[in-house]
Amino acid sequence: MATLSKVKFTSGFRLMDGDDLQAMASGLQGTTAFPASLTQVQLDTGTKTASATAGAATLNKMAGVITSESITTAAGATYTLTLTNSDIAATDQVFASVYNGSNAAGMPNVTTVTPGAGQVVIVVQNIAAAAAFNGTIKIAFSVFKN
Repeated sequence: MATLSKVKFTSGFRLMDGDDLQAMASGLQGTTAFPASLTQVQLDTGTKTASATAGAATLNKMAGVITSESITTAAGATYTLTLTNSDIAATDQVFASVYNGSNAAGMPNVTTVTPGAGQVVIVVQNIAAAAAFNGTIKIAFSVFKN
């Protein structure tokens, strides 16, 4: 295995910034530990989409997009999605974002993401002042193992 002569590691804990990450990436390029060019980070492969029914969906992937059923969540109210996923452990970090599918009203916002053994519960609140949702929303997620 090639050595990492371009990368300098210091002892102790500290936050990494963009310069640190760039130096690490540059130092690892061309070694057996890192590809010659890095253009993307990919979490899992294959189909990474599913549709929810009654606030529940199953997708056993490290990342994906779930389309909700058509919902009419009132302003200020919440929609809860329970995603069954055998790749998720309670100690994992799960990140989620939300955007409109067919919905054209309200303002969806992820409020909580709670991983558990084999599932994650994602709560989306309609933060609009008055408008209710009137269609589907899409919830994207990614899982990072701890």
